[in-house]
Amino acid sequence: MRNRIPVLCLICLLAACRESGPPLGPALAGPGAPRFSTTPGDGLHGAIAFHSNRDGDFDIYVMNADGSDVTQLTHNDIHEFDPVWSPNGQQIAFTKLSGCCSGTVVVTNADGSGERQLTDNGSPDAWSPDGKQLAFGRDGEVFVMNVDGSGVTQLTHNDAYDKPTGWSPNGKQILFQSERDGNRELYVMNVDGTGVTRLTDNPASDEGDLASWSPSGEQIVFSSRRDGGDLDIFTMNADGSGITQLTFNDGIEDDDPVWSPDGKHIAFQSTRDGDEEIYVMNADGSGVQQLTFNSALPDGTPIFDAVATWRSRPLRP
Repeated sequence: MRNRIPVLCLICLLAACRESGPPLGPALAGPGAPRFSTTPGDGLHGAIAFHSNRDGDFDIYVMNADGSDVTQLTHNDIHEFDPVWSPNGQQIAFTKLSGCCSGTVVVTNADGSGERQLTDNGSPDAWSPDGKQLAFGRDGEVFVMNVDGSGVTQLTHNDAYDKPTGWSPNGKQILFQSERDGNRELYVMNVDGTGVTRLTDNPASDEGDLASWSPSGEQIVFSSRRDGGDLDIFTMNADGSGITQLTFNDGIEDDDPVWSPDGKHIAFQSTRDGDEEIYVMNADGSGVQQLTFNSALPDGTPIFDAVATWRSRPLRP
C-alpha cells in the first residue's frame, strides 16, 4: 500500500479538518439527483464510475459517459475511492478506508446494494476478463484473489513497491507498475507471476492507477512525467514500442487514463481547470471534453473527481 499512503493520508487530513462541521456539498440519490455537468459530452455511450469528495468525504459516484445523470452510490462517513467496474458491468470493486493510511477491498452491485468486504488490507485494481478474480495491491506487492475473497495469492516479492493496474483482454497477463529499478516503470507478467517483462524504460515516472490494455489488446494507455515533470497521457503498443504522447500541458496533471469499452475514447482526470475533474478525449488525443464541473466545498476544500472507470451500458436503458 506504499503507493496509496500519500493519498490516504491526504484523505485523513481533509477529513480531520471537517470533523466538527455538518456534511458539506449536495447529497445525490435517486433519479431526481442534480446533474453536475453543465455541458455533457456529445456522442459518448456507457457509464463511468469515479470517486469524489463533493459530499464532504470521498464516495463512489456513477454517471453516464456523457457526464449526465450523476448518482451517488455510497453514503457514509468512511472514505471510499478508486472504483473498478466488473467486466459485465454488474459490480463495482473499490477501496474503503479502514484507518488512516490503510484500506479494505469492497465489492457492491452496480446500484450500490449488496456491499461485501473481500479482504481487510488492500486496494482492488483490475478484474480478470471472466470476472472470476481480482488483482489487488497490498503492502507494495501484487496479489490476486477470487471474487468471493478466497484463494489469495501473492504474485510479486520485492522490497520495492509493485501495484497492479490492468488485466489483459485475453486473460493471460497482468500489467503493473513497479519501482524495482529505482523509479516507477510499467511491467507485465503472466497471471501466475512468471515471465516478468519491462515495458517502459525512462528516468521519469511511468504510471497510472488504471493503466491498461485497449479492448483489442493492441495498445496500452498510461500516464507519465517524461514530458517535463508534470503528468501527461501516453499510449504505446502492447510490447512497449511506439510510445505516443496524447496530452501536452505544462504544469497540469493529466492522470489515470482508462479506455472506453469500444476503444475509441480515453477518460482521465485533469487539473487543467484549477481543480481535479474528469475529461474524455478521442483515442488519438483529439476532441477533449470536460465531463464534471466543480470547484470547492463551502469551506474552501477543493473537490476531487478522479479515477474514472468505464462500462458499456448506460445507467438506465
